Amino acid sequence: MPKPRETAVYTHGHHESVLRSHTWRTAANSAAYLLGSLKPHMNVLDIGCGPGTITADLAALVPDGRVTGVDRAPGILEQARATAAERGLTNTEFAVGDVHALDFPDDTFCVVHAHQVLQHVGDPVRALREMVRVTRPGGIVAVRDADYAAMTWYPAVDGLDDWLDLYERVARANGGEPDAGRRLKSWALAAGLRDITATSGTWTFATAEERAWWSGLWADRTLASAYADRAVGGGHASAEELRAVSRAWREWGRREDGWFAVLHGEILCRKEPRD
Repeated sequence: MPKPRETAVYTHGHHESVLRSHTWRTAANSAAYLLGSLKPHMNVLDIGCGPGTITADLAALVPDGRVTGVDRAPGILEQARATAAERGLTNTEFAVGDVHALDFPDDTFCVVHAHQVLQHVGDPVRALREMVRVTRPGGIVAVRDADYAAMTWYPAVDGLDDWLDLYERVARANGGEPDAGRRLKSWALAAGLRDITATSGTWTFATAEERAWWSGLWADRTLASAYADRAVGGGHASAEELRAVSRAWREWGRREDGWFAVLHGEILCRKEPRD
């Protein structure tokens, strides 16, 4: 029987405006809920590692262990390898991989981590079962995902509600679930996990620099990324509607009173030891 494969299409792609966000991510701002559980000797699997900034941070925290980063896009792994090399890390490796069918034996890793992954996959419960399979008994499955419908901002600039509605339609048409954060515990239970600690975390963008960065990357992403192509190609928006959304992002970014919060769901799951 052939192995199951991911059916969802990655909504964002790897345009520069997307990587601008991905390379900003660190273990501190994106995996703080996990860090207290790490030990120097641990072997870690980082799923959906992208350009490798979180992967490299995790590797620095497990100097006597090893971190393996996997991603479905071969091209982005070259950037991940370069990130690790620039930091002088020798305990990392990278490989192409599909979270629905991981190419590792059972009980391989102490920690299996995925940041902003399950919102983009075709079957998140199956993905979690695979993550559990390759985790050692007593080990940890750690997952964090944004929840788009729970994102909130001020002021209510005309066009940003249109952005949220459009993004959710495009993401779901691609086979994903943009409101993944609120569903993580439910998916973990469906995957057979029982020792689950569910928390939440936020990113907040409020200073002039933060507003310029966050609004700029979304304004550019709306016009030039794979997401823009899929929005137009899928019949979800016209090019003019995308330009209007991009202008709304620029306008919000110029507002001195602008504030934007991204809510994330988080789960730490312990794989039960065998009897």
